[in-house]
Amino acid sequence: MSRMRLRTAERLKESQNTAAFLTTFNEADMSKIMALRSQNKDDVLQKHGVKLGFMGPVARASALALREIPAINASIENDDTIVFHDYIDLSVAVATPKGLVTPVLRNMERQGIVEIEQGIAELGKKVNRSELLLAELYNQNLFSDVYHLLGSRWQVDYG
Repeated sequence: MSRMRLRTAERLKESQNTAAFLTTFNEADMSKIMALRSQNKDDVLQKHGVKLGFMGPVARASALALREIPAINASIENDDTIVFHDYIDLSVAVATPKGLVTPVLRNMERQGIVEIEQGIAELGKKVNRSELLLAELYNQNLFSDVYHLLGSRWQVDYG
């Protein structure tokens, strides 16, 4: 087993043992995001060199929600201490020929939609160039991936 697969397996097992897992069914009207993308995708690509996808708006909304409800962005340490974080680090799933990797986009609370999309694109490039540092895989306080963002766990109304 390669080091990457071994580390991925370890992290998945650690996550399974330490995080609450649940499956929810969410209904989301994505028509405004679809309109935003349609109206701005060419300008954003030309001006910023990044495609405007779904992860940017959803990650930004998640950051705003975590800021609004700080208890969701907290963690438990030493079985008796609740630590409230003043930062939001999002782990995003990046598919590679060697498997799935989940690097962390740091300090998302200070980023807009375009900056988030740029960060995700840059993490993807680093993964594919094998330049990702081990530290870039740790200490996220939120996880999301586009495969579960749309599809089986979301009922999407495209307007």
